[in-house]
Amino acid sequence: MRFRARTNRFHAANYLVVKAYVGVTDGNWYQFLADRPQLQEVNFWRPASAQGFRALQVGEPFFFKTHHPHNRVVGGGFFSGFARLPISEAWELLGEGNGAASEQQMREAISRYRNEPISPRDDPVIGCVFIRDTRFFDADLVAGPPPDFASNVVQGKGYDLAERAYAGYFVDLFHRLIGTDVEIDLGAPWHRAGPVYGDPRLQPQRLGQQAFKGVVLDAYQHRCAITGAKIRPVLQAAHILPLPKGGEHRLDNGLLLRSDVHIMFDRGYLSVDPKHRLLVSPRLRDDFGNGEEFYSRSGMQIVLPERKADRPHREFLAWHVDTVFKTA
Repeated sequence: MRFRARTNRFHAANYLVVKAYVGVTDGNWYQFLADRPQLQEVNFWRPASAQGFRALQVGEPFFFKTHHPHNRVVGGGFFSGFARLPISEAWELLGEGNGAASEQQMREAISRYRNEPISPRDDPVIGCVFIRDTRFFDADLVAGPPPDFASNVVQGKGYDLAERAYAGYFVDLFHRLIGTDVEIDLGAPWHRAGPVYGDPRLQPQRLGQQAFKGVVLDAYQHRCAITGAKIRPVLQAAHILPLPKGGEHRLDNGLLLRSDVHIMFDRGYLSVDPKHRLLVSPRLRDDFGNGEEFYSRSGMQIVLPERKADRPHREFLAWHVDTVFKTA
């Protein structure tokens, strides 16, 4: 295997400078998940949701370091998105992937970090840092702390891998994380191989399956993109380009839709054009003699995420209009 750090050959036109993040892990969270290697998608939750997580781009590496005095990097994975979710929704999405055997145990752990009780009726919002393709190291593979990681760092620290002082250390961590049969180029975000539609440069944006649901909920502020409905039990994260057709779990391949709207979208009675305007098929009225709720919204812009980068990708929308939408 050959590792390439590219510490002095980053060119903005050709490479995205990769960053890594080392998060300080709770011992109980780490031990619980280390004993369950089948869980490949986890929530490195934060007890409060006031701050987002901007340290990494989707697909960049996230490592877990224990508290002092152990002070070792014990595993890692790849950043898969951030969402602010009530505890109940985080549990519904990932279950034991939250690092606890039950929702009650998770609530108790969050309560300890908040240093305040959480009543049975409360469902506070927490910060969910989703990590996919996780691996916890065997005892002989744990690593010492990274350079310049001060003992008083509470949450974690980000690293720019273009810096020569850090590149060698993190190349070694990559080796421990993904094995010895893969060539590593620290000049571009890491992603697992898999089907993709369109521009291959977009592949690193792939999320984990459960993270996809969480970040779509958060990006659309728990509102159906077409109807504005806010009833959480009927909201679903829909793929614009379906997985069997080569789509992926990516925020810009997602729409938050009410369950019946999701079905109509998948069957081509509804679509969204590349300018994010609602399209309503004439077949909706012809086939069912109904659909006035949607015809009245035809041509209007749908609800969109705040950040432009999170909005539906025009390439995926064009595919749905050309391939799925019932024009007549």
